[in-house]
Amino acid sequence: MSRTRQLLLGSVGRKETLRFIKFAIVGALGALTDFTILILLVEIAGFLPVVAGGFGFCAAVLQNFLLNRWWTFPESRVQSKRRLLLKFGLVSLVGLGINSIILMYVDQSLRPIWIELLSSEATGFRASYIFAKFFSIGVVLFWNFAANRLWTFKGQ
Repeated sequence: MSRTRQLLLGSVGRKETLRFIKFAIVGALGALTDFTILILLVEIAGFLPVVAGGFGFCAAVLQNFLLNRWWTFPESRVQSKRRLLLKFGLVSLVGLGINSIILMYVDQSLRPIWIELLSSEATGFRASYIFAKFFSIGVVLFWNFAANRLWTFKGQ
């Protein structure tokens, strides 16, 4: 491999690594929004975790779209906002499906363990759905980045 090609691939690799880090930071901010809404709706309004998780996820999607368009993929600002939002929204809907399935499965599977481990049904319930949400966010991060990088923000 030529030296120029090695430098180019190294530069592209660093650029994509930086882009992934920015995407992850934006995702962390979205996760904060998502968790805040999840916990408020479950603890105060009495929603089921999977339903509250959907509301939190949707709010985070809008926030993440705006931040990613502005910071992670600034080159995309010349493209139609509506078109990008539609693509980002479709990727996010698939992400929501993945997120909801994982959240529900992990929460239901681990809740008895959490309750026994913490010797409290209420505390075990909280620990279970919060852990499940963290886990599902981690999985969906990789789906969202790959799909948005390869489709929504393709060529950026």
